[in-house]
Amino acid sequence: MPEHFTQVQQAFMAHIRDPQQHAKPSDIEERRMAIYRDLFFNNVDGFVSSAYPVLKSLYSEQAWHRLVRQFFSQHDCKSPYFLDIAGEFLAFLANDYEIQSDDPAFMLELAHYEWVELDVSVAQEVAEEVSLSAHQVTSSALFLSSLARNLCYSFPVHTISADNQPSEPAAQPSYFVVYRDSDDEVQFLSTNAMTALLLNIIESQPGADLNDVCQAVAEHAPEFSQEQLYQGALNTLSAMAERGIVVSNTLV
Repeated sequence: MPEHFTQVQQAFMAHIRDPQQHAKPSDIEERRMAIYRDLFFNNVDGFVSSAYPVLKSLYSEQAWHRLVRQFFSQHDCKSPYFLDIAGEFLAFLANDYEIQSDDPAFMLELAHYEWVELDVSVAQEVAEEVSLSAHQVTSSALFLSSLARNLCYSFPVHTISADNQPSEPAAQPSYFVVYRDSDDEVQFLSTNAMTALLLNIIESQPGADLNDVCQAVAEHAPEFSQEQLYQGALNTLSAMAERGIVVSNTLV
C-alpha cells in the first residue's frame, strides 16, 4: 500500500510538472487533474511574473508562459518555499537554460537586477550589526551591511524597458548599491568604479579599518597619493555609513 501511494504521488507530480511527457495517474479524473495542473502552474507563474516584471514585459504572453513552463518542468528546485521561487528561476536561467536567439542579450543581468530587489527586501538583518555615524568611520571595523548588495553590470539594466533594449554592452559598466533603508524600503543607488572597489574590499575583508581599505585600494590605483586615497575613501564611506550601507559589528 505505501509503495502504491508513493508511485501514485510520483506520477501525479511528474504529470503536474510536464503533462506533455507524463500521463496522469489512472485513478484521478481529468477534471480534477486539470484543476491541480492550473493551480500549481499559475502559482509558480504568478510568483515569477511578480518578481521579474521588466523581463516579463519584453516577451509576448505566450513566450513568457513557455519560458516559465520550461522552468517549472525542468528545474530541480532546491527549496520547497514559494518565497524562494524567484531565486530558483534565476538559478534556472543561469545554469540550466540555453539562451535562445530571440532572448535579449542582457537577459541574465536584468533578471539578476530584478531578483536583487526581492532578495534585499526579505533579507534578515544580522543582529550584531550596528550603524555608524560619519565620524566613526575612521576608528571602526567596517562591514558591508547584510541589507546591501554591491553590484556591477555590463548592460545599463536600470534603463531597460520594452522600448529600450540594448543589443550590446555599454562602453562603461553600470555600478549600483541596492540596500534596505531604516524605513525598510529598498533603495537603488548609482555608484562608480571606485565606490564599487571600496565596498568590494570591505565585503571581502570584513572588519577591515579605513587604513586597511586604503592600502588595498592603493594596489589598484597607484596613480593616487595616500592622502588622496584616504580622503576619497573617507568621504565615500562616510556617505555609505550615513545610508546604512557600511556598518560595524559588536562582535569585533
